[in-house]
Amino acid sequence: MYGWTGKIARIDLTRQKIEIQTLSPDTYARYLGGRGLGSLFLQPCTALNWDHPDMPVCLFTGPLTATAAPTSGRSHMVSMSPLTGLMADSSMGGKIGVQLKRAGWDGIVITGKSDLPVGIEIADERITLVGAKNLWGMTTDAVYQHLAPKKAGLACIGPAGENRVRFAAVITDRHHAAGRTGLGLCLGTKKVKYILVSGTGRTRVKDPEQLKKAREDIFRLTAASPALMGQYGFSRMGTGAMYDLMDNRHMMPTDNFCATRFAPAGKLNANAYARFYSPRKHGCKGCHILCKKISTNHTAGTPMPEFETMSHFTALLGLQDIQLVTAANQRCNSLGMDTISTAVTLSCYREIIKKDFTPVSLLGMLEDIALDRGEGNALKRGAAAYARSMGKPDAAMAVKGLELPAYDPRGAYGMALGFAVSTRGGCHLRAYPISHEILRKPVATDRFSFSGKARIIKIAEDLNAVVDSLIACKFIFFAAGLEEYARVFSAVTGLDVTAHDLMAAGEKIEYNERIINSLKGFDARHDDLPARFFLQPGTGSGQIRVPPIDRAAFVQAKNAYYAVRGLSTDGLPTKSKAKQLGLPWKTW
Repeated sequence: MYGWTGKIARIDLTRQKIEIQTLSPDTYARYLGGRGLGSLFLQPCTALNWDHPDMPVCLFTGPLTATAAPTSGRSHMVSMSPLTGLMADSSMGGKIGVQLKRAGWDGIVITGKSDLPVGIEIADERITLVGAKNLWGMTTDAVYQHLAPKKAGLACIGPAGENRVRFAAVITDRHHAAGRTGLGLCLGTKKVKYILVSGTGRTRVKDPEQLKKAREDIFRLTAASPALMGQYGFSRMGTGAMYDLMDNRHMMPTDNFCATRFAPAGKLNANAYARFYSPRKHGCKGCHILCKKISTNHTAGTPMPEFETMSHFTALLGLQDIQLVTAANQRCNSLGMDTISTAVTLSCYREIIKKDFTPVSLLGMLEDIALDRGEGNALKRGAAAYARSMGKPDAAMAVKGLELPAYDPRGAYGMALGFAVSTRGGCHLRAYPISHEILRKPVATDRFSFSGKARIIKIAEDLNAVVDSLIACKFIFFAAGLEEYARVFSAVTGLDVTAHDLMAAGEKIEYNERIINSLKGFDARHDDLPARFFLQPGTGSGQIRVPPIDRAAFVQAKNAYYAVRGLSTDGLPTKSKAKQLGLPWKTW
């Protein structure tokens, strides 16, 4: 095989047994890798609770991983979410994916549960379970310093994953995270503290010359993209470049999404971080965009927050201190918590108890959540569960239990629909309609209209399912397209495919996730937004009006989405569509 190694390691922690599984070439071609293969391994386990020992935690590479394909250094983790009850997955940066592929594995599937804390160490074909009792309780920074991975890739959990924080993250290679959905708790429940991988092999490529040509075309397109490589693009300013755009468009979530404009925002943007921290570029293995930023001055080595963290730890919580945002970001990473869910849960708490945070109380509350102390015990379950326990469920800004990121849906109706129908819950990355509604790529659309959005969301979801399965970075698709990546895929694997063929695989992967979620009890009732967005306007101005979302128009758009996705009017998969896509309906 080319691209894939043909080997998957199945690690049973209960029996402490490791087996090698192989898949047919046809299965690889249908599910690609990453998110696609992860959902395939989740299929037989839909009757199990997320914390059942037999529920797998999967870490997969893709066919492009560890090749010269641009942004091919990522990997994907998949399980069932302790926060939402939906399929849990997250794209992971860093270098662990490259090392896993070089070690000869397309992925690992972890089942069972260890009696004592354990680390999984992979060095080429050798896989070892190592006692990690001495590391249990350590922060992710401390684990990184203790193991000193050097060239190896490292994924680990912090105290949050050990103490059953439902939005615990997995931190990879110190500065990257598999955030959202609680994957850190999935590993913590199995008593897995870390995964350490090093490999010395190479990924076989069918046509290196054609790969080189396709790679050069993608580089040219990237260089011409203002969003990626411009003066205020991601390469120069990081994802924080979005901060001014959200402020300017009156869609920055403020005071727990009660408003959409934060007056001090102009002093808290990416430029402010650049002036104060003088950051250098950093990124995932094999990436030339390098959107992450690391400080170089007296705080040298401190990671800069991503856009969502910048926004939620200022506007959402009513705070105005970039040093506090940076400290909160670092604290969350060290404790192993998703920053988006953390901030939204704290904003829900702030609204309910009607008390502002100070720098001391904010950082203290982060510790309390991760260490299961005091009020942190209630907050560690996430915004939706906390709000219900306080008798104020409408204060939770979440969809299907997943806290919303820093894009107010009243300012972009494609985002509103994308939040509602996402198979991961309140996620901006399943479709990322901000691309066309704000960045105007590939074409501009009216952000205050649902017209055409159902089909746009469906197509974007299919595209991003492919991106998460190949695996590549979503950002590069601000410049390149699936046509270029189809050429890359063909050059690597030797399979003659078109962009249309890849989109068909993406549709299959998306529909498979809908099937999995439907078996967990999710349907059209759950494809909804918090009532606040239909009842309260955003913060407008003389130039921009931000009205409440019209519920009738939203429902109409949702029904149109069900039609183009091939779902029933109840938002459920149908047997005919599953058969059309070649999905094994009889197994359900």
